Amino acid sequence: MNRNEWINQASKLQAAEQPFALVTVLRAQAPTSGKAGDKAVVTADGQIHGWIGGGCAQPAVIKTVRRALLDGQPRTIRIAPADESAERDLGEVLEFGMACHSGGTLELFIDPIMPSAMLTVVGDSPVARAIACLAPRVGLRVAVVAHGAQAADFPDADTVQSTDQIETVGAQLASTPFVVVATQGRRDLQGLKVALALQPQGLWFVSSARKAQVMLDSLVSSGEDPAAVARIVAPAGESIGAQTPEEIALSVLTSVVAARRGREPQPVSKRTPVVTEAPVSVAASGKPSCCGG
Repeated sequence: MNRNEWINQASKLQAAEQPFALVTVLRAQAPTSGKAGDKAVVTADGQIHGWIGGGCAQPAVIKTVRRALLDGQPRTIRIAPADESAERDLGEVLEFGMACHSGGTLELFIDPIMPSAMLTVVGDSPVARAIACLAPRVGLRVAVVAHGAQAADFPDADTVQSTDQIETVGAQLASTPFVVVATQGRRDLQGLKVALALQPQGLWFVSSARKAQVMLDSLVSSGEDPAAVARIVAPAGESIGAQTPEEIALSVLTSVVAARRGREPQPVSKRTPVVTEAPVSVAASGKPSCCGG
């Protein structure tokens, strides 16, 4: 068995944007076949690539890996001899009994490695460009959707679609958990319709409170699902006193990151409006500014 098999497998899984956990043996008390420093890549379906000990430890490891891949939180577990494979939460360590009779104790660190989440930015406004510029810096891949968009204007985006037609966008973007609509007066209603069609986990609309209410009412009047419309977060962003496109991008991405880490996005009915329409910021070159200001 190649104990370093995990290195190649981790590279393959990362390239394929597949989640996995890197499991490392921290301490081992004989008799155990796993030794301190041994590592393995473990996937949610129970595949183990590398070496962290024999079959006695594997059920507890796989069970904990599945939990870690659901919430993205690392864990330390201890597997020790016991009459049954009971589970005890000891605070910083989760202890499992080892039902088989091999003996020995293993302590392991389970670190979930999650693929980068996709953020779809709808619009070609200064705020849209600033969001697309900043988002990769916080670990988000970016897809841009805007009528007539130019890829050269979004150098940090993974993909740029120059159409906002629902059928075309839906075929290209099969899954995107987060969408920010930053159209700022250019095809607002169409941009919101495209965003709703993607059925994201979180959807934000950069606008003033008054404009947001008009747009949401228009969506319902045009036949969109009222429940889905009610989940749109508008105005978008956290209360940081944002004024420039770059500051508004930071404010909005703060909300996106919070949602990615498990905080439920709050629609306008449950929030205090914090972001209004952004002014068009033009750098000395005459072009809309991005992260560089």
